Amino acid sequence: MKEERRDTLLRKRKVLHLLSQWSSLCTDLPRDNEHAKLFLKTLYRYVLDDLYEFPSLEKDLKELQKLLRMQRRHTVDEYSPQRKNKALFHQLSLKENWHPVRGAQRERKEVLCRVYVTIDSYVSVRTHSEVSVQELLSTVAERFDCAEDDMVLMAVTYPGEKVLLQSDQCVFSSSLSAAERLHVCRRDLTEIVSPFTDNRQQSSVKMLSMNTWDVAVSLTNCDWSLFSIMHEQELVYFTLSRDVSAGHTMALEQLLQRCNETQQWVMTEVLMCPNLCKRVQLFKKFIKIAAHCKEQRNLSSFFSIIMGLNSPAVSRLTQTWEKVPGKFRKLFSELESLMDPSFNHKAYRDAFRKMKSPKIPFLPLLLKDITFIHEGNRTFLDNLVNFDKLHMIADTLRIISQCRTDHMGYRCPSGNMLSQKDSTEVRTYINYLHVIDNQRTLFELSHRLEPRT
Repeated sequence: MKEERRDTLLRKRKVLHLLSQWSSLCTDLPRDNEHAKLFLKTLYRYVLDDLYEFPSLEKDLKELQKLLRMQRRHTVDEYSPQRKNKALFHQLSLKENWHPVRGAQRERKEVLCRVYVTIDSYVSVRTHSEVSVQELLSTVAERFDCAEDDMVLMAVTYPGEKVLLQSDQCVFSSSLSAAERLHVCRRDLTEIVSPFTDNRQQSSVKMLSMNTWDVAVSLTNCDWSLFSIMHEQELVYFTLSRDVSAGHTMALEQLLQRCNETQQWVMTEVLMCPNLCKRVQLFKKFIKIAAHCKEQRNLSSFFSIIMGLNSPAVSRLTQTWEKVPGKFRKLFSELESLMDPSFNHKAYRDAFRKMKSPKIPFLPLLLKDITFIHEGNRTFLDNLVNFDKLHMIADTLRIISQCRTDHMGYRCPSGNMLSQKDSTEVRTYINYLHVIDNQRTLFELSHRLEPRT
């Protein structure tokens, strides 16, 4: 009987230890998750029931109380069989509206804010969650050399209604949650820029004057700031429970948004440049930036740039590609080979495995891996949890934590992945990318540059 009791106690403590580990990893456990709330309350009741028989669970109970934010009001002796139920009711009723412990939340979260400047293009502004309308207008005015006093910011809702925002208003206030998009225009409601105006060379000329290594550093630092705050469980929420994951995958969604925007930014820069010679220079610039991103172990921006140059609207510019020097086209082919999807992206996986940490992976491929594991394996087998499936998902998620450690095994800081700082001018430019997100507009620009023969 002694041996059996010892084994029973060990199993109970293992369960509570697992819960402790889970709570320390899932620091942003949803406070309004009714299933989690019910589970923790039920477990707490079971531990109270067992406390009289197993007094050594006292320490584990305190850990559970910390999670529930309950202050212990009774001693172990008070949990006698005659008083257990009364004490349980007293403690649970006192804390009916408990909230699980959450990680320290930063007052101002970093966000990527889309501000449309035309019907089919926007500026991706890297800013904070409490940014005001005035701050946002000032940023856009500086980006496009416009007079700030002549600009207004409107929220365009889903029915098409336009709401004028006041200068002191917080852009991300709850009252704007129904806004489909933010749109900046002049006070007379005319557009501040247009992709088809004669001055569309300006942005490309500015891009040509920048050092390619500095641009790659700025891209890497921006991606790292988003990647370093992303929790591994966001990939699980995003893949397994997308319908109920609102608010729990914010950092992941920001990083995926940045991937798409970098790709569209490459396309926009190339297609907004009507001069053939300057367009050739842009191709060379972006190929070098992609090579630098690979060297800096930033495979997120690396993939985005290569996909931007490989997009149909850009790849069809045969006259431009023919003017690109042979050594750059050879380099591009070598970089492009890493995107070869054959043998389950073997080229990328081998290259990524050889790279030392810290490094930034291409997240869409990780999401694809988790999706295949989830859809190809049952979660339950004969009413038992399929732990083999969960282990496979966990192994995939461990790649994230491995990417964020240095060669000594320590977690890298959330600031910059690279030891060197980026240029202020380049950082400002990269933080406010001008992007055309309308495929029809991009193809129109492409056919204007090189008409179909």
